[in-house]
Amino acid sequence: MRCGGRRREEAVTESADEVQVADNPARSCFEVHAGGELAGRADYRLLPGRMVLTHTEVGERFAGRGLAGRLARVALDSARDRGLAVTPECEYMAGWIRKHPEYLPLVDGA
Repeated sequence: MRCGGRRREEAVTESADEVQVADNPARSCFEVHAGGELAGRADYRLLPGRMVLTHTEVGERFAGRGLAGRLARVALDSARDRGLAVTPECEYMAGWIRKHPEYLPLVDGA
């Protein structure tokens, strides 16, 4: 698995129903599963009133299918639902937020 960037990949297909994203608080990350396999994760650190997004990665086999974007959306929606500000230390998350300005109000100091 690697964070950000585009990579060559082998073709893997599945229906949208087979993609699931869930918070795994024991590991401090959101995990995305595709076709029953762990496809990637978005790591975070919780501080008082804040979620620090530290790293995002998707396995090479799953690259280019929007899974990192799904991780971003679920993580940011979770922060909003919990009333937390967001600090995007991960380059991918920072870039994703810039492309989706509806999430900018969550970013501390934005």
